[in-house]
Amino acid sequence: MERVTRPSAGQGEGCLTGVLRVPVKIVAVLVVLPVRVVWELLAAGARALHRHLLGPLWTHVLGPVLRGTGWVLGVLLKLVFVWPWVGLWRYLLAPAGRALYAYLLAPLGRGLRWLGSTGHRWLIAPTGQGLVWLGRAVYGYLLAPLGRGVLWLASAVYRYALAPAGLGVLWLLRAAWDHLVVPVGRAAAWTAAAVWRWVLVPVGTAVAWVARGVHRLLLLPLWQVLVWAWHVAGRIARALWRGLSLAAWVLAGWPCRQLYRYVLTPVGHVLRDAWRTLRTTARQVRAEVRRVLLG
Repeated sequence: MERVTRPSAGQGEGCLTGVLRVPVKIVAVLVVLPVRVVWELLAAGARALHRHLLGPLWTHVLGPVLRGTGWVLGVLLKLVFVWPWVGLWRYLLAPAGRALYAYLLAPLGRGLRWLGSTGHRWLIAPTGQGLVWLGRAVYGYLLAPLGRGVLWLASAVYRYALAPAGLGVLWLLRAAWDHLVVPVGRAAAWTAAAVWRWVLVPVGTAVAWVARGVHRLLLLPLWQVLVWAWHVAGRIARALWRGLSLAAWVLAGWPCRQLYRYVLTPVGHVLRDAWRTLRTTARQVRAEVRRVLLG
């Protein structure tokens, strides 16, 4: 078999790798290895402590003590908060309730039931029967005859008073409709037709003819004159505005522009250059004075 040879530590690696490997190994030996050894010793000591001291202590001492303490506390809590109430209910409240029910409530209920049955048999039932008999008597000998009398009276009033009065009112309404409302309606319709035909139509035709004449002979020429005057006024106003603009430019705009271009701008440049020169000179003088005074 062909033997595979691994490259040595110095082959295939750069100088930087060889330079960095030595400090890394030193740090690993001086720092990482002691820390790992200390950690392993602490872990082994903790396992031995738990195996030989803490585990048996918990199993044979602390566990039984805590379980016994819990049992004692449970018994004390039951003795203080549970058993007194259980004893109070079992030996006082429950017997008292049973005795109260047996010797007071049950006899009282039986007495009330007997009283109710006796009252119903000898008082309520006879009273109800008497009221029923009284109601039947009142209905048979008072309300029924009274109702029949009222019904006969109502039928008599309707037959001999309301029906004739209704027929008379109906006849009056029919006569008023035939001899008053219909003739008045026909007369009003004929009058309205005549007014429409002989008054409103001619008047409307005349008004329309006059309106067309006024529109064609007065309003339309007046509107055309107003439109022409508006256009002429617009042209005159535009011409005046152009003239005023030209005069303002000749009298004020052009001189101001020439003054700004050929007078104010050169003077501003001169003042700016003088200011810059003065400021530079002042800075140089201040620097010289500081250098002389402070060295």
